[in-house]
Amino acid sequence: MAHQRKLGRPTDQRLAMLRSMTTSFLEAGRIETTLTRAKEVQKLAEKMVTLGKTNTLHTKRQALSFITKRDVVTKLFDEIAPKYAERKGGYTRVIKIGPRRGDAAEMAILELVD
Repeated sequence: MAHQRKLGRPTDQRLAMLRSMTTSFLEAGRIETTLTRAKEVQKLAEKMVTLGKTNTLHTKRQALSFITKRDVVTKLFDEIAPKYAERKGGYTRVIKIGPRRGDAAEMAILELVD
């Protein structure tokens, strides 16, 4: 299994944060966060889009078990995934935007590729 970053949180908090960030990301199409968080959310979002490409009841339920909002799952299967039907991965990109003013954490924008 691939290495997972711990992001300085216990497992349950980390998973809850990543679920909510992935949901927000798929809802908005882009989010601004720290670089390490963006990279973790990117992995999960790519998996969700890949699930969305196979539009079956089973994959919808798999997506619902991770994504926290039902309307975001609907958007994923009806709008986002069909856009990438011909693409074999790489649905998202991470753009570095420099250090954060408060604590100089490396910031990044995570967005869906057009």
